[in-house]
Amino acid sequence: MSTRFSGVGNIGSDPEVKVFSGEENQPPVALLRFNVRFDNPVPSNGELVDRGGFWANVVRWHPDVETAEKWIRLYQRGMRVMVDGRMEYREWEKDGEPRDAFQVRASHIGILPHRLVKVEMEERSPASGQQTLGELPQEDDEIPESSTDQAADHSFDEESSP
Repeated sequence: MSTRFSGVGNIGSDPEVKVFSGEENQPPVALLRFNVRFDNPVPSNGELVDRGGFWANVVRWHPDVETAEKWIRLYQRGMRVMVDGRMEYREWEKDGEPRDAFQVRASHIGILPHRLVKVEMEERSPASGQQTLGELPQEDDEIPESSTDQAADHSFDEESSP
């Protein structure tokens, strides 16, 4: 059973990537895993106090092993992230003792800009047969201003339907 989850917190462990070989002619897949402390800041006497925050394992599957391995360098302990995915409950045994925990199976992990100093993007080259977007307007290119008269001509009429 799983429930939709979206939360903000800090990465509390070094990220790790595990690679699993594919079954019957399937390529390998990678699993990114790290712990996140999801906080719950509540105003109290003019300050924000964490009430009800919790730790959870965050996992993210990726079909491209090379991309997933880059994530180890990208995500760092202490980094503020927003995680979107599904909350799952897991049960297992360790040393004969039953264990259980919640984990987040992430579909998206966004890095929030707190404490970031620099961001570097890898250059992309268009794949063969792929079209590139037009150039961005230069500083001296004029962008026409919209007039209120034009906006009035295109007003919404409740009587008409598409």
